[in-house]
Amino acid sequence: MFLADKKIIVGVSGSIAAYKSALLVRLLVKAGAEVQVIMTEAARDFITPLTLATLSKRPALSSYIKDDQGTWNNHVELGLWADAFVVAPATAHTLAKCANGLCDDLLTAVYLSARCPVFFAPAMDLDMYHHASTRHNLQRLVSYGNRVIEAGFGELASGLVGDGRLAEPEKILEVLEKYFFRREVAVGKRVLITAGPTREAIDPVRYVSNHSTGKMGYALAQAFAYAGAQVTLVSGPTSLPVPDESIQVIPVESAREMYEAAKEYFPWTELAILTAAVADYRPAHPAVQKIKKKGETLDLELLRTVDIAASLGEQKRDGQLLVGFALETDNELANAMEKLQRKNMDYIVLNSLNDAGAGFAHDTNKITVIDKEERIRYFELKSKQKAARDIMEIIIDKWSEV
Repeated sequence: MFLADKKIIVGVSGSIAAYKSALLVRLLVKAGAEVQVIMTEAARDFITPLTLATLSKRPALSSYIKDDQGTWNNHVELGLWADAFVVAPATAHTLAKCANGLCDDLLTAVYLSARCPVFFAPAMDLDMYHHASTRHNLQRLVSYGNRVIEAGFGELASGLVGDGRLAEPEKILEVLEKYFFRREVAVGKRVLITAGPTREAIDPVRYVSNHSTGKMGYALAQAFAYAGAQVTLVSGPTSLPVPDESIQVIPVESAREMYEAAKEYFPWTELAILTAAVADYRPAHPAVQKIKKKGETLDLELLRTVDIAASLGEQKRDGQLLVGFALETDNELANAMEKLQRKNMDYIVLNSLNDAGAGFAHDTNKITVIDKEERIRYFELKSKQKAARDIMEIIIDKWSEV
């Protein structure tokens, strides 16, 4: 989603970690990027050009000369073609050449010609990585405006354990995604998101809940975090991994716990998005011990839970945006518009269970976004990550108006 149609050069230098470059190329292509691999001669000893060419769907280049007719791989054109250039693995030798402007192969020539952002992902043994000359070269590259994806900790080819492992391909992909998805107007904005279901205890082993998985809220949290916002995610029970390490997660169980957490963080936020499927009712008298099976029926007295959206709508100050969700089965637009106005929201995102692929549990969603002036925007069925991006772009446009 974040790298669709981006042109990425992957530079591969001579390291045992070059095998990971194949995984990186595969991930980039799968993400929709166009990938051009450029190898040093030493890299060819560790991974074949055929492997990288097959994965990238382009010839893997390592020489200025293209063929026997004297045509050549134009380093200037390559440098201008790319939206980003990532050198992974970047050996101590390649780092030193780039840091000092040495240009004796195609990779370094393209580096000196590149006008796009350049990312270096070092890979070497720990003593090499921590050597003063290597640290100096990395600092110099950063001073030129390049970015360094720091090496990881672990077992190295030498048998030693420490810093120097090439960052995992998934981590490199994440760094590139964040770079392209960043929105200056979102940087530093404080965003509160609620996600997932709540559980209202019947007894110590049973509860009232719903089918929410939290996928939509977590997708929104990732989108705003990648855009540069400071995201606080108040999450009911889910099995989902935290989508970005920068996100502050507040785990809760019940509607009351979710309300208390949202109330605490809401005053400090510029935006709150309430995607959580909060239970409307809770057992009036939860049992302290497990309820034993007796008779043919069990009567439960249920009480209304706190209305988080309405409460925050009452507290909302000028400059804050409040976004709610409405899952409907009938009179969808009318019900969503009524909820939007009654709870003093700025936007409401409508889902209909009548739309195939929308609602709980699916990886897709079909949304309709309505603003407080009751302007309606319809979106096609798409992945929840792409739906999250659509919602985020609406908010970005709103922030950009200020």
